[in-house]
Amino acid sequence: MITIAIANQKGGVGKTTTAINIATAMAATGWRTLLIDLDPQGNASTGMGVGSEARGLSSYDILVEEVPLAETIVGTSIPGLDIVPATVDLSGAEVELVSVEDRTARLSSALSGHRGHDICFIDCPPSLGLLTLNALAAADTLLVPLQCEFFALEGLSQLLQTVERVQQALNPSLGIVGVALTMFDRRNRLTDQVADDVRECLGNLVFETVIPRNVRLSEAPSHGMPALVYDHHCPGSRAYIALARELIGRLPRERKAA
Repeated sequence: MITIAIANQKGGVGKTTTAINIATAMAATGWRTLLIDLDPQGNASTGMGVGSEARGLSSYDILVEEVPLAETIVGTSIPGLDIVPATVDLSGAEVELVSVEDRTARLSSALSGHRGHDICFIDCPPSLGLLTLNALAAADTLLVPLQCEFFALEGLSQLLQTVERVQQALNPSLGIVGVALTMFDRRNRLTDQVADDVRECLGNLVFETVIPRNVRLSEAPSHGMPALVYDHHCPGSRAYIALARELIGRLPRERKAA
């Protein structure tokens, strides 16, 4: 199973929207997909239509109670897409894990040897705490959603420094599969300038596909469904389908779904 952490310590950059929709797009193309909600807000779970009453065991139980991964997986309405939901208990996990010896390896241990899915996406919280460190330690690679706004590059440099530290201390094989530009508004000259700056700085690491500002992307979670299901033809949905195609092209061929 290929494991991809979707992370950026800055909030409001489209992490959860990206996680929900790219997971849906991958499932639609035949990949058996698992989405792990590692954000205490649980927005990925809500956005996939998994209400609080359906969240028995969660990612909290994996990290703190060491419950086996298979016992926490919940099916979704999307064929081929399952989720490990998050509950509010996760907000206390960082404190509870502080005194645990293997506190950054809990998720990696849980995912080790899992054979039920081809690809796993981890929706990380907007911080660089123990939850995100668990995700980075468990991941093969990192997908970074980056909002097209003034402070984007500053936040990205902090994340890249963290990735370097994780490579040195926890996960030497961690890579970055790509940076996805989100909330792109062609009417705003600053948006184009930020996109140009990011591409100049990171080159081919930046996906060609950009995710536009799109009201349908914002509406979809309130209906408990990905935008790709809520409105398959809206610009946001089409962009995430294109992004998934690009992502597939960057994944190791020998590990692609049949």
